[in-house]
Amino acid sequence: MAFVDTHYRLDEPMPAFLFLMRKVGVKQNEAQKIVATGRLKVNGEVMTESGAIISGEISVKTFIPQPKGEKPIFTTPDFALFDKPSGTLVHPTTHRTPYSLLDDIRYIFGKQANALHRIDMETSGLLMVSRNKKAERELKTKFETKDVKKSYLAWVRGRIDKPFSVDVPLKQNTDFSTIKLKMLVHPEGKPSLTEFVPIEYDEEHDATLVKAIPHTGRQHQIRVHLFHVKHPILGDPIYGVPMDVAIRYLDKVLSEKERLYYMGARRLLLHAQSLVFEYRGVHYRLESKFDFEEVKKEIVLPQKRHKPVY
Repeated sequence: MAFVDTHYRLDEPMPAFLFLMRKVGVKQNEAQKIVATGRLKVNGEVMTESGAIISGEISVKTFIPQPKGEKPIFTTPDFALFDKPSGTLVHPTTHRTPYSLLDDIRYIFGKQANALHRIDMETSGLLMVSRNKKAERELKTKFETKDVKKSYLAWVRGRIDKPFSVDVPLKQNTDFSTIKLKMLVHPEGKPSLTEFVPIEYDEEHDATLVKAIPHTGRQHQIRVHLFHVKHPILGDPIYGVPMDVAIRYLDKVLSEKERLYYMGARRLLLHAQSLVFEYRGVHYRLESKFDFEEVKKEIVLPQKRHKPVY
C-alpha cells in the first residue's frame, strides 16, 4: 500500500499542525493538507482542525513508496523523464490505491519529487517529474503557459492520407444520465486545437498511425478530436463505443473479450511521444524510447471488431 499508518504517543499537548511539523517532518502547508484530507487521527478519531490542541495516541497516514522497479530514461539535477506504461496510474486516486508511478518516482528521488503534468492511466509515454520544489514551480509554469511543446502518436480507425487540424470547442458533459467523464464538442466549450499528421497506413488492420500535436490542453482533447472526425483511437473505451459498454468499462465489469471486440485493442493506443522546451538556458528535445509503431500487432482485425458508434 502506498499510504500507511504511522503511530505516535504524544504526552505534551500541542497544536496538530505543529505536531506534524515536528514529529512527522513536514512543512506547515503539508501538515494542513494531512489534516484536511482526514489522514490524522487522535485517540481513534479523525482530526479536522489543524490548530486544535492534541495529545495521546496519534496515527498519521503517510505516503510510503512501494516501488515496482520503473526507472527514468533521462535525468538532470532538477527533473527526470519516465516512459510510463499503459495501465499505470501517475498518482494514487485514493488512500487505498495499491500502486502508482509516484511510488517509483519518490522511491528514487525522494518525497519532494512530483509529476509535472497529467497522462491518463491508459495512455503510455513520456512523463516529466520534478526532483525539488523550486524546479516543480518553474517547470509547472512552463506547462501551464504552453512553453512545453508535446506530441503524441495514436493508432486510429480507418485511412488518413493528408495532414489536418481540428479546431472545435470542448465542454465536459454535465448530463449525469450518460457518462460524466465524457467530453463533448459544444459551442459553449473552451477552445481546443490539435494538428494531425498521418505517418503510416496499415491495410491489414485498416488503421493509421498519426502524430498529434495539441496546441491546447483540454481533457481527452486528442481522443475527442479524432472521434469528431470519425477516426477514433483504437482501444478507446469511451469514444466510439455504445454507452452501455463504456459504462461497464468504467464500472470495471467489462470482460477482455468484450473489450477487444468493441474497442479493437486491449488498451488505448495513444502514446506521449515527445517534449520540447527550454529550461535554464538549455534546449531540450526529449523522445520516448518505446517503439509504438509495433503496437499495431495488438489491433484486432476489422472483421473481428465492432464498428464505431458516432
